[in-house]
Amino acid sequence: MTQHPADTHDTIRVRQARENNLKGVDADIPKRRITAFTGVSGSGKSSLVFGTIAAESQRLINETYTAFIQTFMPSMPRPDVEVLENLSAAIVVDQERMGANSRSTVGTATDAYSLLRVLYSRYSVPSAGGAGAYSFNLGEGACAVCEGFGTEASIDLDELLDWDKTLNEGAITAPNFAPGAWLWQTLTAGTQADLDVKLRDMPANMLHRLLYDQAGKVKLNGANMSYSGLVTRIKSNYIHSGREIKQAHIRDWIARISTTAPCSACGGSRLGEKARASKINNLGIADMTALQVSDLLAELDQLDIPAAAPLLANLKAVLEAMVQIGLGYISLDRPAGTLSGGEAQRVKMIRHLGSALSDVTYVFDEPTVGLHPHDIQRMNRLLEDLRDKGNTVLVVEHKPEVIKIADHVIDLGPGAGVHGGQVTYSGDVTGLLASGTLTGRHFSTRIPLKASVRPGREPLPIRGAHLHNLKNVDVDVPTGVLCAVTGVAGSGKSSLIHSTISKREDVAVVDQSAIRGSRRSNPATYTGLLEPIRAAFAKANGVKPALFSANSEGACEHCGGVGFTYTDLVSMAGVALPCEICEGKRYKPEVLEYTLEGLNIAQVLDLSIEAAAQRLKITKAAAMLERLNQVGLGYLKLGQPLNTLSGGERQRLKLAINLGKGAGTYVLDEPTTGLHLADVQRLLALLGEMVDEGNTVIVIEHHLAVIAHADWVIDLGPGAGHEGGTVVFEGTPAQLAAAGTLTGEHLAAYVKD
Repeated sequence: MTQHPADTHDTIRVRQARENNLKGVDADIPKRRITAFTGVSGSGKSSLVFGTIAAESQRLINETYTAFIQTFMPSMPRPDVEVLENLSAAIVVDQERMGANSRSTVGTATDAYSLLRVLYSRYSVPSAGGAGAYSFNLGEGACAVCEGFGTEASIDLDELLDWDKTLNEGAITAPNFAPGAWLWQTLTAGTQADLDVKLRDMPANMLHRLLYDQAGKVKLNGANMSYSGLVTRIKSNYIHSGREIKQAHIRDWIARISTTAPCSACGGSRLGEKARASKINNLGIADMTALQVSDLLAELDQLDIPAAAPLLANLKAVLEAMVQIGLGYISLDRPAGTLSGGEAQRVKMIRHLGSALSDVTYVFDEPTVGLHPHDIQRMNRLLEDLRDKGNTVLVVEHKPEVIKIADHVIDLGPGAGVHGGQVTYSGDVTGLLASGTLTGRHFSTRIPLKASVRPGREPLPIRGAHLHNLKNVDVDVPTGVLCAVTGVAGSGKSSLIHSTISKREDVAVVDQSAIRGSRRSNPATYTGLLEPIRAAFAKANGVKPALFSANSEGACEHCGGVGFTYTDLVSMAGVALPCEICEGKRYKPEVLEYTLEGLNIAQVLDLSIEAAAQRLKITKAAAMLERLNQVGLGYLKLGQPLNTLSGGERQRLKLAINLGKGAGTYVLDEPTTGLHLADVQRLLALLGEMVDEGNTVIVIEHHLAVIAHADWVIDLGPGAGHEGGTVVFEGTPAQLAAAGTLTGEHLAAYVKD
């Protein structure tokens, strides 16, 4: 049964879309409505919504700035689609982390801090000046000592230096500072340090020069060279440079020798003395931003400043939206880079809720990630509010609670990868339930409480946990079971586990964080599969394995083995175009002449994991390919860039690598992210197998199916922020359903449906 809206200007018309695995997809999407896109992971949802509709909208917007585009960057490629009509400007609200820019906070990301700065510039006593005087991103407002970062980096000299050695004996343990090395020569010549005295015996003024001298010049072997003290150089080159450190050994060394602490001058507020002295109701602006949002709202309600009423109304509207969206436990001074993917997506939503724009297309990627069932209803209201303002809302989603509010559903499948890429249903939710598609069949599926749970073995004790909002929590986590850690967003779940159990050396943490690697990295390189594949190619063709590495001898010389040429811009998304020489294949033409089982190396990397397991007869690759299939990633291509994977896909990739390492303890953080209802059942079976093999599996999760399937549950709450941070329940899922906690109430309703 398939229904299509009328072909009018009120419909986005898609004809013959072929991005990635889409097989000539036709779709009619009603404008100014909520449309949910459903289907298993890899079915083509993102290819249709993000890779086709949103990408073409962005391309058209960019090309309105034709002169700029032609001058600074190549044209964005048009998605592979024959007809795409009646688009409006698309705003993508995704789960990408907001970056590690330490100057960006929740307050600056939502504009709440901008409104607070205006409030203080006009109504504080004494006023520090205009709004810029309260900005830690501007020289007039920033603390002069920490330059607005709020922290000071300190170097552990005991890690950096061997006090019992002389400089000639290698007293400096820093990389590239071995005796006689060029940096060592400029440092010692510039600071005029004694090379033959033990550092602990070195005169204080000489040691101070060696460590803390500011930049200067010194003549070395007839050349004028720059130098600075050792600590000064380390801070400027690595800690304060803002550049990403690419060498792993340098990153590890910096992490070992450096610590950060709140700035001694501003106490971590980031602000200069005048801004810190300004008060409203005896609170400085830094005091305001340190409050969790729900408390800040209460504080603003106490202000009696009639002239500020319009400004306060705007500020409170932003903060109330944050509470409504489930972020009331966060403070405005929290660094944006510390937010989870789900939190980052909800912060991005705040920017648009108060927008005066209408007839915009908002594109959401699983907006309920990280949300407790209690909070999903509030998220639904926000999506409905955006629609009711005259906007088109496109939601890629798996949760039935969100799909139910959609005006229209487009289900893709029937499977993943080459088995997907087709529209299997288009119509309303009622029709979806009767459609017979995988989504329709599983829509009302409920995982029952287990008839019997596994008995726990000797527990892992947690004592006095107090990170963030945790209130000196004592709890025992049983081993040998599937243990679910639950609670509303901000209740302290992640803080409890990651600050204690995750830090143990014998624990494998399988999370959704970005995988370190460049644009060259892919599942084959990350899992180690490429090594046996290269070896098999080399043996079959009588050549060196290095030829089959796109990072080595076999790489295309034009693109360096990346396969694309990139143009990056500061204020716009970069453009990636296939290399015009290798056409995206990454290898030299002569390398592609060598084959294995009828395929060249580029064709092998273009295989899906599922196809590779069936086609490649490489013994050393078989086990890893099987594990990747087992975790539901069979649709991924071996050569797919890692930076295109979702958080859930990254997590399942890490899980596959950890499987088969023997009995141990695993911590999984929301492993159901990005999983279809059918795939959740597959995941539960896998977790059950892991426990049966002797592992302990600890899952931080909101999905009620996982909670129902657990052997033991630790529920935190009762609320979020300072209203959470305590254990409100420990026991079996059946006991939780009868316990009356917020999670228990939702679990009881779930198993009764």
